[in-house]
Amino acid sequence: MATTNNMTDLIINGLFQDAEVQRVCFVFFLSVYLATVVGNGLIVVTVNVSKSLGSPMYFFLSYLSFVEICYSSTVVPKFITDLLTKIKTISLKGCLAQIFFFHFLGVTEILLLTVMAYDRYVAICKPLYYTTIMSRTVCHHLVAGSWVGGFFHSIIQIFITLPLPFCGPNMIDHYFCDLHPLFQLACTDTFVVGVIMFVNSGLFSGIFLPLLWSCLLYCHPGQLEKSFCLRGRHKALSTCASHIMVVVLFFGPAIFLYLRPASTYTADKLVAVFYTVITPMLNPIIYTLRNAEVKNAMRKMWGKKINSKVG
Repeated sequence: MATTNNMTDLIINGLFQDAEVQRVCFVFFLSVYLATVVGNGLIVVTVNVSKSLGSPMYFFLSYLSFVEICYSSTVVPKFITDLLTKIKTISLKGCLAQIFFFHFLGVTEILLLTVMAYDRYVAICKPLYYTTIMSRTVCHHLVAGSWVGGFFHSIIQIFITLPLPFCGPNMIDHYFCDLHPLFQLACTDTFVVGVIMFVNSGLFSGIFLPLLWSCLLYCHPGQLEKSFCLRGRHKALSTCASHIMVVVLFFGPAIFLYLRPASTYTADKLVAVFYTVITPMLNPIIYTLRNAEVKNAMRKMWGKKINSKVG
């Protein structure tokens, strides 16, 4: 049981050991994190303030951006501050808390991406029934279901981890706490626990292929031609392309890390950096640069604020 642990604090190995490299990484990753918070925060504020962005697609986008901020914040602030310290430590309870929120928010994002794909399917394949099917009540239920799904996934991950006895060494060969590195510190066989984690993670990572296939299917030019005029087809195709890019960027690294045997290769850490630090910053760029409505709403909103200050 967890009460047999003789470890209360863990040492995080980190991403790089060279002090000069770590200082450069501090500046870079701090800039990326600030861009993530500002970019996603700007989308949340714009969608909630602008009356022109009242459709379900933007409702889901605002929640996705909010989750991105929280998801990145479970790892990146601690990671950034550790780059300036020689010995990087975290308590065992803090490690478990980081794992819980990391997986909770990660699966919530997966389910939100699935919900957004369903929203685009209804908009493209059933345009006459779109407002009826995607009512405000249904949208709230879908978002709530995403949060609940992420919560139960994370509860299972923590539930299988808590009984493990950890007896050292207390060095985590990673730059944040995750299940694979933590299991390596257990002084018992973790095969069964690893299988349960693999099934639990695979259940949600397995959404990737049908999700990508459905995106490609309803974004097929033939399907768009049936549902929209030329201008509408261009807008729908742009939205689909943005969503497919986000899905691939998020699921690709996650599948690479969680649906294969654990390893301590540096490449695994670099892939983890991509989906914990870089991807959350790219999402607002992808969705806004390819979406004229969001860009126009931002211009109007911030234009009014500047004009009011000038006046």
